[in-house]
This record gives sequence, C-alpha cells and structure tokens, in this order.
Amino acid sequence: MKVGVIGAGAAGLAAAYELGLHGHACDVFEAAPFLGGQASTFEVGGTPVERGYHHLFRSDTAMVQLMEELGIGDRLKWIDSNVGYFAEGRVWRFTGPFDLLRFRPLSPLDRVRLGLLTLSLQRRKEWRSLERWTAAEWLLEHAGESIYRAVFEPMLRGKFGAYYGQVSMAWLWNKFALRTASRGKGLRGRFKEQLGYPVGSFEEIFTVLAERVESLGGAVHLGAGVRRVVVEEGRAAGLEVQLGGEAETRSYDAVLATVPSYVLPRLVDGLPDDYTEMLTDKVYLSAVLIVMVLERPLSPHYWMYVGDRSMPFLGVIEHTNFMPAEHYGGGHVVYLTNYLDRDDRLYKMDAAELYAEYLPHLRRINPAFDESWVREYHHHKVDAAQPIVTRGYSERIPAHRTPIPGLYLANTTQIYPEDRGTNYSVRMGRQVARLMMEDGAG
Repeated sequence: MKVGVIGAGAAGLAAAYELGLHGHACDVFEAAPFLGGQASTFEVGGTPVERGYHHLFRSDTAMVQLMEELGIGDRLKWIDSNVGYFAEGRVWRFTGPFDLLRFRPLSPLDRVRLGLLTLSLQRRKEWRSLERWTAAEWLLEHAGESIYRAVFEPMLRGKFGAYYGQVSMAWLWNKFALRTASRGKGLRGRFKEQLGYPVGSFEEIFTVLAERVESLGGAVHLGAGVRRVVVEEGRAAGLEVQLGGEAETRSYDAVLATVPSYVLPRLVDGLPDDYTEMLTDKVYLSAVLIVMVLERPLSPHYWMYVGDRSMPFLGVIEHTNFMPAEHYGGGHVVYLTNYLDRDDRLYKMDAAELYAEYLPHLRRINPAFDESWVREYHHHKVDAAQPIVTRGYSERIPAHRTPIPGLYLANTTQIYPEDRGTNYSVRMGRQVARLMMEDGAG
C-alpha cells in the first residue's frame, strides 16, 4: 500500500514505522516545522528539552520496546522520582506512605484512611464499574468529605477547571495503577517510584524514528499542512497538501489522520452524523506553560502538585531535579503548568503577562526566591492536550476505522482507560497500522 499520514507526532510516526516494516511506503505530513507533536522540544543551554514536561513510567513498555528496536535503548535512564504537595502554605513531601503519615492537612485517622484507599486503588484490576461514577462522587462516597476537600478536589479543579465534577473515576483509577507499576521490586523498591527519561530528550527518539521511516521507503515532510482528505467513489483516495508554498494532490490507498477529533470533520466531507457527533462532543483543555531557567534550584522536588487553588498554576515540575542541570548549561529548568480552556483569562495572556502573574507566587514555594534567579523564561501552548474523560466514556469513543473506507483516525481521545501519553500513542499508532494492513490485505 501507499499510505498518507497526517501528523508527525508519536502516533503518526509509529504507524508509519510499523507500515514500513511490512513493506508499505508512507508519506507523513506535519504542519509544524518540527517532529514530536505534543512531545516536541526547544533548546536550553544548547540541549533540547520538551516544551511540556515528559517522562515514562515503568509500565510504558511500548516506548521502551520501540527504543530498543531503534537501537537507542541504552539512552533511557530510570531515575528515582521525588514528589511534593503544596498545601496550607508549605510544601509537603509526598513520595511514600510514611510521608502521608506526616501530612498534617489531614487528621491522623484520615491519613490512615487515605493510605488504605490508595493501596486499594493501586491493587484494583477491574475498572469498568467505576465508569458510572464521577471521581468526585466516588471519592466523597468512599474517601469521605475531609479527604476529598483537602487532597482530591483541589487537584481535580486544578487539572480540569470547570469540568472537574464531570471527570470519570475510571480516569483517576488509572493514575493510581500507573504509580504502582512504576515502583520497584522488593521491600525498599515498593516505596520508590522510578520514572524514565531519554538522555537526549524525546526529540532523539522521534529523529531516529523519522530516519527509520525514510530508510524503509517513506518520507517525512515538515512544514507541510494538509488541506483536505480526498474522497472518491466513497473511499479515501488521497490528500491535498501544502508543500513549499504550493498545493498539490497526492493519491493514496489509505489515509491515517492523527489530528484532534474536532479537526477531522474540517478535513473530510461525508462523515455520517453519528460519527461526527462522537468527534465533536469531545472537550479538550490546552496545556499552557511558563518554562523558567533559573540560576539555582527552586525546590528539592521533581514533581510538585499545587493543592492551594489560590495559586494560579496547577503544578511545578523541576526538570533538573530529574536530569542534572549540567545538561542545560548549569540552568535549572522549572515548568509552571496549567490545563486551561481557550476562553480562560490565563490562556489569553501573552508570555510577559503570564510570567508576571505567576512570579509572586514562587516566593510562597521558596521564600528565598528572587527574580534575579531567572536567566530566561519561555511560554508554550499546546492545544488539544487533555481530553475530558467523562462518565460512561468508553461508549462514546470513535472507532479507528472511520465510516469512510480507507480513512483511519488515531488520537488521544481513543486512549482509554489509560490517559494520553507518548507510550500509548506509540502503541495506538502501531495497532492502527495493523488494522490498515488487515483491511488492505482484505
């Protein structure tokens, strides 16, 4: 087959690679001038680092296997994680169960109850019955109001904003399952979470992957927008693309779109109403980040949840408490992160406005912080970053095989019950490639 792929993120490149391994040539078109999609990078101190923080869990076997296949498995390093939680005016260490026993925003009895609840969710395998509950409903019923108000409600509000009360408990359950899978073995390892990071950043993975796609007879075009999917005689037959300022139409046996759900109806005519409704009823939040490069560390933690909703950001991720600052010219890389609706006032701010909004709050995390620590800062927005996973979500996931023969869809709304991430995008891309080969053989 000759296949056209829209998008050079993890799913699109993984699908093109899988198809190429089986002798099918793929053209991959990416509107941005860089690879990687939501895991793309920029440079700090001459070293690439992700626009939005990324890491791998121990359970992320699809990405680990891919790196091994590409010959760069030795570039993946597993590092002990370090988590904090900001509440009641201070940062609480939140890495293991003994830290929970010292978490004073909860009573001693509630600390024990939260520990037992966490253990129960980590060990739970069955999740479908959780779909009928929102996370708020389930937690109020099973954890109690004091635990919900002190820990979970601030996190859900920070992550999902006005949609926090609609999020499925199945989504939250998966977060506990991931944490369990990333802990080591043995008595000591049970309390140590390890996270993975490729030494050369995720850019190295996508660069090698794109090179492999091309060595298998494919092509990867950057700065190449797709204007529409060509449908002839009721099936996908090609793509109209913008290459080098010129529009041209290319013929294909099959087309894979890795665009957000709401974009697909703009690219193709003739989708049935019921399928279109499953696409357009999906709500996404945008990831909005200020990335600071500091002269010195802000905190001792890699990942800090902000449970105080008077703070204007959701989390503080100090990348250089994970990878050494020497990789980035001695600069300490700190992400201030939010997930926002596009009509949110913070979303509409420019870089200088958002930086000024966030800056005073850093002294609440570290009273010694001074603006003179800031070498530089960067502002990044990633639209369609976080789908809102609502109650009964599994019944409303659009199929990878669209109703138009030869046209396939692979995006983050179809990753479930797991949440979006590079590992699951790689897994999904390769799975959809196999569907395409099955249909092509037929």
